Amino acid sequence: MKQCHQFTASHDRRHWLQTTACGFGALAFQAFAHRIARAAGSGLDHKPQANRVIFLFMHGGVSQVDSFDPKPALSEYNGKKLPFKGIENLDVSLKDKAGYGKLLDTTWKFQQYGESGAWVSELWPHLAKHADDLCFIKSMHTKGTSHGQAVSMIHTGNDNLLRPSVGAWVSYGLGAENENLPAFISITPPAGHGGTRNYGSAFLPAHHQATALGHSSSKTEDATIDYLQPADAHSAHQHRQLEMLNEINKKHFGKSRDPQLDGVIRSYELAARMQGVAPELIDISKESKDTRELYGMDRKETSSFGHRCLLARRFCEAGVRYIQVSTPYVWDQHNNLVKGHTKNALSVDKPISGLLEDLKQRGMFDDTLVVWGTEFGRTPVAQNKNGRDHNPAGFTVWLSGAGVKAGFSHGSTDEFGYFAQDDKVHMHDLHATILHILGIDHKKLTYRYAGRDFRLTDVYGEVVRDILA
Repeated sequence: MKQCHQFTASHDRRHWLQTTACGFGALAFQAFAHRIARAAGSGLDHKPQANRVIFLFMHGGVSQVDSFDPKPALSEYNGKKLPFKGIENLDVSLKDKAGYGKLLDTTWKFQQYGESGAWVSELWPHLAKHADDLCFIKSMHTKGTSHGQAVSMIHTGNDNLLRPSVGAWVSYGLGAENENLPAFISITPPAGHGGTRNYGSAFLPAHHQATALGHSSSKTEDATIDYLQPADAHSAHQHRQLEMLNEINKKHFGKSRDPQLDGVIRSYELAARMQGVAPELIDISKESKDTRELYGMDRKETSSFGHRCLLARRFCEAGVRYIQVSTPYVWDQHNNLVKGHTKNALSVDKPISGLLEDLKQRGMFDDTLVVWGTEFGRTPVAQNKNGRDHNPAGFTVWLSGAGVKAGFSHGSTDEFGYFAQDDKVHMHDLHATILHILGIDHKKLTYRYAGRDFRLTDVYGEVVRDILA
């Protein structure tokens, strides 16, 4: 008889279930343990405030000083040298020999909105109407001056190694609410800067990776789940095919014990169940005219992202735990900042506003956490005269809905908006906070791989308790 690992105070129950052998096959026991843990509710470490997350990813780097973090000093010192050194590894043309660049004022006017008096620029007129629903974190900082590093950080918590994505960790920790749908959906995920790793499961069991609809450059109306429609219209025929495949896979697994094969088996089973529900979810033709207009689908410039946000609400309503919605790689304005940011904000502003309003109307706002983020911000100094370079040292994200203070602003950058200064929040802290709102202690959500315990936040991260409702 194989020796069992002993349960000790230093191991949480989920970790014990995961690592005990007790005569079971490794994969069979893992599946058994996962079912037992979920049945006992041990996936939750405390009472959750949110049941699901919608993550709105603005790929390319949105300028915080032109959006939500006004800096009057930029106007006063426009064209003058930054009075301190900027971050390393950026465009040398930004700086003189001493490392100082020239400041660039913002084009857009800022105004305070709502009872909270939140500052929002005229780039975001529709979102500004929800100022009292938003919780800003204005002191974000992350690792990586390149897109590849920073995109990987916001999606996986690591800038250079293959690690599970946030949605995969949520799927692993909580499982699916709807057995006929995956726990994690990625709507038009980024095609570059990491690609599939941004929604993959890495060393977690394969079934925790996202089911993807198209990619970020897809036309949203054409984005679908590949091979969702059966090649054989006769359900009895397909059922016999799946049974045969299942028998073959089980025999193969008995010889290979490859854990990835379990993901393949589960994917076939889930795909068969999805055929009955997913096509109807993806089909928005029955949505009312008012709803489509709410998301901006009646206008060319907002139709695509409005479609993505509407799909996110539909999947959210159907019980998907984590829905990731991405823009194309469009926010990277190293020059032509005004033209680029104006076009990009126009395409997403109304759809995001519509999503928040729709969640409210349907009674889903209070148990759904919406996270708006970008891999890094932009420098307050000019690049190519009318652009801004990458800035991982200080930028803004916002959260809304379940678990966070409404109409609240946390942290700040320096007087020019370059470096996070007060109440700094690292990307690991943001991830820890998202998990906390879902009822998960980020320090206990672990998975043993290659002889050590891994977690989303590695050995870092603290919950940002100041923003919690």
